[in-house]
Amino acid sequence: MKTTTTTTTTTANSNTKLILLHPSSNFHKPTSNAAASVSHRLWLLFFFTFFTLAFALALINTTLPNPTTLSPTSTIPLPPSIADALLHYAISSNASSASSHMSLSEITAISTALTACSHRCNLLVFGLTHESLLWHALNLNGRTVFLDDSEFLISKFEQSHPYHGIEAYDVSFATAVKDFKSLLSATKSQVQNDCRPVQNLLFSDCKLGINDLPNHIYQVPWDVILVDGPSGYSPASPGRMAPIFTAGVLARSKKGGGAKTHVFVHDFSREVEKISSDEFLCRENLVQAVDLLGHFVVEKMEDNRFEFCRNSTSSSSSLRSSSESSGNEDGDDDEDD
Repeated sequence: MKTTTTTTTTTANSNTKLILLHPSSNFHKPTSNAAASVSHRLWLLFFFTFFTLAFALALINTTLPNPTTLSPTSTIPLPPSIADALLHYAISSNASSASSHMSLSEITAISTALTACSHRCNLLVFGLTHESLLWHALNLNGRTVFLDDSEFLISKFEQSHPYHGIEAYDVSFATAVKDFKSLLSATKSQVQNDCRPVQNLLFSDCKLGINDLPNHIYQVPWDVILVDGPSGYSPASPGRMAPIFTAGVLARSKKGGGAKTHVFVHDFSREVEKISSDEFLCRENLVQAVDLLGHFVVEKMEDNRFEFCRNSTSSSSSLRSSSESSGNEDGDDDEDD
């Protein structure tokens, strides 16, 4: 029903009246039904947006792994493709490098021992070398610790690879290759005291025992130990008799972990490395000799044992033969002069 508004105007000169009619449609307001319809549409849009966002978040959470759900001891095997690529990279790089770098056979032997670990492998490496980053990568899910006598090299190595989580410590050696025979004799004379095969080297005064490492190093049950340092190519070089002795003690004294420790000695053909390995790692524990690498498997030992080897004459014979060889060479030189 339409309504009209009447306006009456009276002029001063006459009694004529003017009537104006205003249609009510010019003042029409929205009804309550239209307002309710708009409100319902807004609520539908809100609920649709909310459920869309919730579904998207649920989808993301189910497709991406949650780091907090992984336990500290969970391990992810190194994919074979990555292991093969690392080995290929190292060998191709070594093919045109210095002779001090490891060969394919040597690298493969160490890699096999690392991949054979039934748990997270603990790897201790004496010496920073061309292959150091390779060892760290191959032991991806385990713990790798490097020891070197050069604080500068350790700092440079850590700075060059800041995203790898490198754990390395510098160690001081008070030994020299020229003093090897006297050091060996002194160590053998103290085999039932400071130089015994089962002990905590942190409290040892043995001349070949390394006792200035961080305390926790002596508590770790090492699965693999690689001796590839320090240098031993000259009489004034520190030589590797101390790392070899220390490796032998750590392997026999470890608490927990596997019963056996794989110990690798590089440059195994040199006099110091060969005789020290015979004495402290033992010839009966030698399972493989590949190029310049000696591979020993050393078992835990009881506290009341005071001999490194079951056959204690092997190292003595090696030392005598080495002395005789040196004496013959000196005699030949005298004759030549």
